[in-house]
Amino acid sequence: MSKEILYINSDEFENIVLKSSIPVIVDFYSEDCAPCEVLAPIYEKMAEKYGEHIKFVKIMRQANREFAKSINVSSSPTVLFYKDGKEVGSRLNGFMNKPQVRKAIEEILGDVIPREAIQRVDCDVLILGAGAAGLSAAIYAARAKMNTVIIDESVPGGQTASTYHVANYPGTPGVVRGKEIIQNMREQAKSFGTRIDDLKEISEVKLMGKTKYVLTEDTEYFAKAVIIASGARPRSLPAEQADEFKGRGVHYCATCDGSMYQDRKVVVIGGGNSAVEEAVFLTRFASHVTIIHQFDNFQASKTAQEEAFKNEKIDIVWDSEVRKVNGQGHALTSVVVENLKTKELSEIPTEGAFVYIGTEPMSAMYSGQIELDRWGYISASEDTKTSIDGVFAAGDIRTKPIRQVVTAASDGAVAGIMAEKYVVSIK
Repeated sequence: MSKEILYINSDEFENIVLKSSIPVIVDFYSEDCAPCEVLAPIYEKMAEKYGEHIKFVKIMRQANREFAKSINVSSSPTVLFYKDGKEVGSRLNGFMNKPQVRKAIEEILGDVIPREAIQRVDCDVLILGAGAAGLSAAIYAARAKMNTVIIDESVPGGQTASTYHVANYPGTPGVVRGKEIIQNMREQAKSFGTRIDDLKEISEVKLMGKTKYVLTEDTEYFAKAVIIASGARPRSLPAEQADEFKGRGVHYCATCDGSMYQDRKVVVIGGGNSAVEEAVFLTRFASHVTIIHQFDNFQASKTAQEEAFKNEKIDIVWDSEVRKVNGQGHALTSVVVENLKTKELSEIPTEGAFVYIGTEPMSAMYSGQIELDRWGYISASEDTKTSIDGVFAAGDIRTKPIRQVVTAASDGAVAGIMAEKYVVSIK
């Protein structure tokens, strides 16, 4: 716990936040909240860097629920900025990365922090991304006595760490939390000598040539081989006003925000495993759940479908897509749905919408250097080799038919071995 961060309650808000002589950043967090756990180390790192210029405050939303509601904070985490007693800038909600938080802080402060000195790191294998694929690759590469470094813009874990229940990972006792799998993999990678540099902002990548180059805000990395395991992120709902209501009715994590919809009606958008499983999970809180799916059948597993079909709290709207999100102030009131066959529009009253419509690869930084498919995934076969010698792709960012934690870990193992063979071949 950083000494730069103040933990307060609603009674202290006026004196510590509104009457502060310097700007204040306030994080409303909750317990057992995956995005809150991702934000926590980012918040601490920012506090260490900017603590002289902006006050860092945390308030537990669950223990200050009425106060949070009074300032229209309804999900965790929600980050607000104050200056001279007034809220300024834009709020941040849900899963956040370091660049988002840093940019928001610097918009309030201006450029008051001097640039850090650039360090140099040389290695055999440089892994971009610390999810299941990246950590698995590190385990294999480092165990083969490769000088192995992982860098990640967030904290280790990727989508796996934010998955509440993983019920099909081999060797685990039935159901396990994703962050437990990641913690074990991280410690295993480190035990073999892997260096993990998290919370790094990558600004430049050069993959061509014998020596690969990656630049972050404070380090230049030079590597003989690179494994790209940057993963993918949830696809945003492409509906009118969906962005405006993100975190205020539109959510991407039922585990994080489901409990705030006790005895309320919600909708789930999508028809894959995540959508159907999370719809069932939401029935623990919501009075009713409506699944909206663009096809006339689910793509989820048979087990997940059976659970949804037999749940009396769930109904399904087939062949439909959400076109608009409606709300008043900071509250969601309904979604407008189009039937794709009849083109008829209808309105479904709801107080919350949970979106699971697939993912998009984190590959923009590599575009123009490496071959991508038409959806932006890196073209790589089962041996994880890409169009560039010495560059490998593993996990959700790679072209592949199945994206699961176990297939990401499998990719990582292959990539780690292939990278080691490549490095040996060029010595």
